[in-house]
Amino acid sequence: MADFKTASADAPAGVKLMNWVDNRFPATKLFKEHMSEYYAPKNFNILYMFGALSLFVLVIQIVTGIFLVMHYKPDAALAFASVEYIMRDVPWGWLIRYMHSTGASAFFVMVYLHMYRGLIYGSYRKPRELVWLFGCAIFLALMAEAFMGYLLPWGQMSYWGAQVIVNLFAAVPFIGPDLALLIRGDYVVGDATLNRFFSFHVIAVPLVLLGLVVAHIIALHEVGSNNPDGVEIKAKKDAKGIPLDGIPFHPYYSVHDIFGIGCFLLVFCAIIFFGPELGGYFLEYNNFIPADPLKTPAHIAPVWYFTPFYSMLRATNDGMVNVLCVIAGLAGLVSLLSVKGRARIAIAVGVIVGIALLKTFDAKFWGVVVMGGAVIILFLLPWLDNSPVKSIRYRPTWHKVMYGIFVVFFAVLGYLGIQPPSDIGTLIAQIGTLFYFGFFLLMPWWSTIGTFKQVPDRVTFSAH
Repeated sequence: MADFKTASADAPAGVKLMNWVDNRFPATKLFKEHMSEYYAPKNFNILYMFGALSLFVLVIQIVTGIFLVMHYKPDAALAFASVEYIMRDVPWGWLIRYMHSTGASAFFVMVYLHMYRGLIYGSYRKPRELVWLFGCAIFLALMAEAFMGYLLPWGQMSYWGAQVIVNLFAAVPFIGPDLALLIRGDYVVGDATLNRFFSFHVIAVPLVLLGLVVAHIIALHEVGSNNPDGVEIKAKKDAKGIPLDGIPFHPYYSVHDIFGIGCFLLVFCAIIFFGPELGGYFLEYNNFIPADPLKTPAHIAPVWYFTPFYSMLRATNDGMVNVLCVIAGLAGLVSLLSVKGRARIAIAVGVIVGIALLKTFDAKFWGVVVMGGAVIILFLLPWLDNSPVKSIRYRPTWHKVMYGIFVVFFAVLGYLGIQPPSDIGTLIAQIGTLFYFGFFLLMPWWSTIGTFKQVPDRVTFSAH
């Protein structure tokens, strides 16, 4: 039997209660390990709020989702009406629904900013590769959760958006039609699809998402947080083993994050009460019309947080495939000139097979590959970046320009994905897609070029 700690007879009731709990569950131990005795770098800036804000929005989504499920009917004949019932007849139902719909967009805003901070400060570099992989898995699960949840209101854009995306899986060679049928549960998007998506949105994916969030936090606290300087604070400790450049997460950064949550709630509430549709970006106007399988909307587009990847999908046409063939041929030629021996034969065969595959399968299939590859390539980032320094602060100026262009192209791709297709829009999206993949695939080469600044031994910090 484990040794039990005994509280003093004259100790306050709260201390006795906490002692009773600690003898049966390591509450105080966990609090110390992950809060009061978890030492974070003292030079965190405002960009380090977005991880906590993402977790806060996740809580909002779970709580509001529970209340929505109490009144929602996962039936193709009743789903739209049940959402209207929530909005019009359930006390405060409109608020819960708008919190959930606005929270979906807020979640992606926070996650995109959180990932951007990790990108510019090198938070994916050794020893935080697993932290980054868990984060990318969270992003992937979040996309699945949002896509399935988007169908549930059973409005026009929900229905036709799901129809278009699910049909994309039919483009996969050999197994495509069966895969699309498996996802839909029927030959068309209908009641079976709605029930499948509802069960995954409410039960399966949230469980996976919560598990990944816990794993992400545990992995982070095991190796320690990165900082804007990219300096490992565990390298310099005092006699007690406390990092010289570290401060306890609680109360310093817990208060820091509470302030961030307060600022976030001001904006969040302003959107909910004054513009929950946000001009059709958060809630499309077509989604206030019941789903009609016989009437196709003039322009079908996903929600804004999917549109950068949707733009890449639309940009991959026959012309784009021909460009990819030329790029593959040029890459093979450069490789052939730089190597000797049997490796040249392997490269030549690889290039020929690659070009043959590009020309064999339909451009629609390669669009699906490009769209999926745009997310999967993020998982490889820890092994693509060969820069001698982590943080953007100590990289050459032109590296900062590269990251800036990357953000601009990503935003432009997002905007183009909302707009109806056009020749000039398709051309810009193709350039943006090539830059997106070139940014990552050429990173092992360009990340090492230039004059890098000297990284300090300890973090640079000024009190504020």
